[in-house]
Amino acid sequence: MQYLPNIIFLVALVIGIGFFTKNVKKLVRNIKLGRDVDVSDNAPQRFKNMARIALGQTKMVVRPIAGLMHIIVYVGFIIINIEVLEIIIDGLLGTHRIFAFMGGFYDFLIASFEILALLVIVAVVIFWLRRNVIRLQRFIKPEMKGWPKTDANWILYIELILMVLFLTMNASDLQLQRMGAEHYSEAGSFPVSQYIVPLFEGMSAQNLILVERTAWWLHILGILFFLNYLYYSKHLHILLAFPNTYYGRLRPQGEFNNLDSVTQEVKLMMDPSADPFAAPADDTNASEPEKFGASDVMDLSRVQLLNAYTCTECGRCTAECPANQTGKKLSPRKIMMDTRDRLEEVGKNMDANKGTFEPDGKQLLDDYITREELWACTTCNACVEACPVSIDPLSIIVSMRQYLVMEQSAAPNELNNMMGNVENNGAPWPFNQMDRLNWAQES
Repeated sequence: MQYLPNIIFLVALVIGIGFFTKNVKKLVRNIKLGRDVDVSDNAPQRFKNMARIALGQTKMVVRPIAGLMHIIVYVGFIIINIEVLEIIIDGLLGTHRIFAFMGGFYDFLIASFEILALLVIVAVVIFWLRRNVIRLQRFIKPEMKGWPKTDANWILYIELILMVLFLTMNASDLQLQRMGAEHYSEAGSFPVSQYIVPLFEGMSAQNLILVERTAWWLHILGILFFLNYLYYSKHLHILLAFPNTYYGRLRPQGEFNNLDSVTQEVKLMMDPSADPFAAPADDTNASEPEKFGASDVMDLSRVQLLNAYTCTECGRCTAECPANQTGKKLSPRKIMMDTRDRLEEVGKNMDANKGTFEPDGKQLLDDYITREELWACTTCNACVEACPVSIDPLSIIVSMRQYLVMEQSAAPNELNNMMGNVENNGAPWPFNQMDRLNWAQES
């Protein structure tokens, strides 16, 4: 019976980490459904972007209030994990505050954890008020109804509960230290939880131990639950922001990607030594012609699918989108959310069919993202510039537009007219090249 708590803790830890590992493998598999792209170039710059954007939070502070609150929660999440390490060791070995031998440094650590925990509580409350009371415009868009709103609130509730449990655990521990309870030797400094101690005055040592142990268990089990909840929530960006910023776009934002198949065709046309009348080579092993653009998630690149999973649903992209601001249907955030939802649907299809995707009669185009949304985009890159974790909604929009134009010839009439003019007149205007300078001779 002496080791029963340690065994229970080990089982909970193995189950929690095991389920998390299973979900990570599923996540990697889903991302690998996309086209492989070469993003091995300029590693120093990529590491610099990751350090500056993901670790340094430089794009978050563009909006000072939200940025500061996010940094507090972010730093709290990172640093308080040191305390989680101590809890795990204590749980496995049956010890209590095993790092207490550090003396003054340990006191400093615990004091820092408590101050951060309090700041996190304040930040979480402010975030909740902004979403549910102030109701900022970017948080009440149509795509944020239902689960996205519930998910955002649940994350705030879980973070709040975890911090309250941490402070409750420390406050009851402090009271037990003052009472000289067995195994509760004096260790740590408690600048915040000391103000909670009066709530426990008059309680017996046995009841206090029950409070402290309950808070301890709920805190670590809550962390394991939250770890596994990440896969199902927008908070997955905690893990994916780092690889996403590393694989982020390095080329100028105004430079569009050209389809390799089209590029090769143009090069052939421009090659003076090529024989346009030559018969095609008899290649019985030739693969099917490459699909132009994207109509479903499997046509997108792995980086684009990583983008979809990394989306924080913060809405900064949609708030900056001029099409959305003028009442158009387009929302860059919805583009990313729809891509992730379709990818999840494909993943569940594969799970149900032993790892093989069975056609379900659906696709990203039309079933999730409408053509009206795609053609409302002005390709201004405002959404890309606004994203705090280097997500590129525009690349998905352009890929799907390429499919519509090159596979279905389904461009809007205005665009078809423009392309016809370019082909016939060498310019987007419906004037013959010989007449272009006529205006200069008008009086």
